[in-house]
Amino acid sequence: MINTDTWEQRKVKDLCSISTGKSNTQDKDEDGEYPFYVRSPIIERSTKYLYDEEAVITVGDGVGTGKVFHYVNGKYDLHQRCYRMYDFTSELNAHYFYHVFSKLFHNRVIAMTAKTSVDSVRLEMIADMEIPLPNIDEQREIGAYLDNLDHLITLHQRKCDETKKLKKFMLQKMFPKKDAKKPEIRFAGFTDDWEQRKVSDVAKIIAGGTPSTKENSYWEPKEIPWLSSGEVHKKYITFTDDMISQIGMNNSSAKMVAKDSVLIALAGQGKTRGTVAINRIPLTTNQSIAAMTFNENFIPEFVFYNLENRYDELRRMSSGDGSRGGLNKQLVGDIEIPYTEKKEQERIGSFFESLDRIIALHQRKCDELKEFKKYMLQNMFPQKG
Repeated sequence: MINTDTWEQRKVKDLCSISTGKSNTQDKDEDGEYPFYVRSPIIERSTKYLYDEEAVITVGDGVGTGKVFHYVNGKYDLHQRCYRMYDFTSELNAHYFYHVFSKLFHNRVIAMTAKTSVDSVRLEMIADMEIPLPNIDEQREIGAYLDNLDHLITLHQRKCDETKKLKKFMLQKMFPKKDAKKPEIRFAGFTDDWEQRKVSDVAKIIAGGTPSTKENSYWEPKEIPWLSSGEVHKKYITFTDDMISQIGMNNSSAKMVAKDSVLIALAGQGKTRGTVAINRIPLTTNQSIAAMTFNENFIPEFVFYNLENRYDELRRMSSGDGSRGGLNKQLVGDIEIPYTEKKEQERIGSFFESLDRIIALHQRKCDELKEFKKYMLQNMFPQKG
């Protein structure tokens, strides 16, 4: 347990030097040798460096104000509207300062400007800021501990991103391109040409409904899972946010959808339209979802991943003007999906399911570590006053 009783409150200006950079955004060069810190979380590249030092950097204006922080030790270029804290005294460990400053600074500028967003940072906002200061050995321990958490977060995020890229690449290669009869990459032992089938010829298509919210008996007791289009992003539906009663289903256009059907959002807010999912439980849906229950010749996971890869195409198929319009049962029925023997479908479906499990694992670990770090930061540094 960290003992904060002996920690001091010290102003930043007494512990390091503070200044801004000198470069402009047009100085960036993607082939540059040196990191170039600009007014965003993205680190650009530059062919020159302004400084060779250990420093903590924050954004001076723009959307990242009070939210973007970097630790650097070496040669780097810096935008003229970014601040650098450098030349740390022997009383301050730079790693510790990076973590405590990035935790406390945003709240400080919000309090000083009395606004929920910050347009710009003035030098005195940094210089006169007080930070909790334990002894230097304790700073080193805290800094190293939080650095390790950051390393683990970065590692899991990188693994997650790499697996997403692999999945995207394989989706493009393991399903045939338009007018092609074979995919570019196949599992060993499969050589036959693929065919195309219309959804309406191989699946039962059901659109749902919403019981009247004015009738309490339609929603109580909670007996039957009921899915809204906003939940389709869950991908694998094992639960729903709401349920309806048997009476509610009987008195609406809601219908039971068999387990392992492929669901597609016909309409919805933002990017919802065209999103697909598989229900792992029997359920009902609202009218903005079409459920496709395929015959015995199709593996639902195979269809799901094919349609997931065609998200942009599905959105372009929408009725109306293409931006505000929606899909409907007729349009869904006209979708052509690839067909190959079931064993190959099973292999493809299982392959992409395994990639999704890896993605979910790393994302979950990343989120857990972020929450743990947030908890540690909130409880590690004593609050002033």
